[in-house]
Amino acid sequence: MSRIFITGIGGLLGSTLAGHLQMQGEYDIAGCDTFIGGIESNVPDNIELYNIDILNYNELKNIMGKADAVFHTAALPYEGLSVFSPKITVESIVSGTVSVASACLHNNVRLLINCSSMARYGAQIPPFTEDMPTAPEDPYGLAKVQAEEHLALLNKLHGLNYVTLVPHNVIGVGQRYYDPFRNVLGIMINRCLQGKPIVIYGDGQQKRSFSNVGDCIRAVSTMIKSHRNICGQVYNIGPDNNEITIKDLAGKVGHFCEKYPQFEFYPDRPAEVKNAYCSSNKIMTEFNYNIQIGLDDTIKQMIKWIKKHGGEKGKKFEYHLDLEFIKENTPKTWTEKLI
Repeated sequence: MSRIFITGIGGLLGSTLAGHLQMQGEYDIAGCDTFIGGIESNVPDNIELYNIDILNYNELKNIMGKADAVFHTAALPYEGLSVFSPKITVESIVSGTVSVASACLHNNVRLLINCSSMARYGAQIPPFTEDMPTAPEDPYGLAKVQAEEHLALLNKLHGLNYVTLVPHNVIGVGQRYYDPFRNVLGIMINRCLQGKPIVIYGDGQQKRSFSNVGDCIRAVSTMIKSHRNICGQVYNIGPDNNEITIKDLAGKVGHFCEKYPQFEFYPDRPAEVKNAYCSSNKIMTEFNYNIQIGLDDTIKQMIKWIKKHGGEKGKKFEYHLDLEFIKENTPKTWTEKLI
C-alpha cells in the first residue's frame, strides 16, 4: 500500500485530499499541521496525524517515512497580510518548502506535488497561463516564486521529482470561515449570518474565479497515480470562464443566506491585484480536470456547513496572527478588528 504524506492536512485542500484518498482504500495516509490556518476536525478519522511545523526538519523527515508521494500545501496563505507581516509569511513558505523538499530527498520520495499560488502571476492581464513569466506584487507571491525556484535547483542538483500546482481561490466545505485575514467567501457568509454588512475593499469590481475543492482534488488524485514524467511542470487548477466581481459574489451570498446584503466599503488593500483568474486548459487536457460543482452549489454547501459548525448566527472571528508593523495604509479592519 502506497504511503501518501500531506503537509497542511487540516486545511481545505489537505483534508479534502486525505478524505478522498481514504475512500479509495489504496493508500496509507499521514500528514502534519499546526492548525494555524486549518481546522483539526477536518482531518478524517484513522489518519496518521502529527501536530508539528514543517520547519522542524528532523521530525518531518522521520514522520514522512518512505512516502511514495507528498502533497505539500502547508503555508501561511495570507497574501494580503503578507504586505504587513512579510517575515513570518516568507519563512513559512520559502524555508518551509525547502524543509519539505529536503525531507523528500532524504526519504527518496517519488513525487512532490507543491502548491503554489495565483499570486505568482501578479497584475498581468488574465486569464493567466502557465507560460506567463512570474511577476509577483507582494511578499506572499514572491515567496511562492522563490519556493518554486528552490525546487527547480534541488531537481538540478539532486534529481528532486516535483510538480507545481497553482490553485485559484479554492472554496468548499471545511474552509476556515472565521479567519478575518483570508477566505473572502467564508468571511462574507459568516458576517451575513451574523447580520453584519459584507466588507468590500475598493469598489468591489475586482474579478476572481472560484474553484470547488472537490473538483480540484480529483485531478490531484489522478496526478498522484500517474507515473508520467511531469517533473518541473506547472499546472493551473480551477474553472475557466466563471470569473465574478467581488460585489456580485456578495450579492449571491446574501441571496442564498436569505438576507438582503448590505455592504461596508473600505479602501483598496495595498498591492491587491484588480483582476486575477486563470486558464486551466493544460490540466484539463492532461489530467482530466473537470468542473462538476458550480459556484452557486458550493455557496449553498458552505452556508449549510457553517451553520452546522458555527451556528445559525455564525462564529466570532479570531484575530490569531499579529501584524509585524502598521503603516497608514494598513486596513483598519485589521488594526481595529472590525471584521
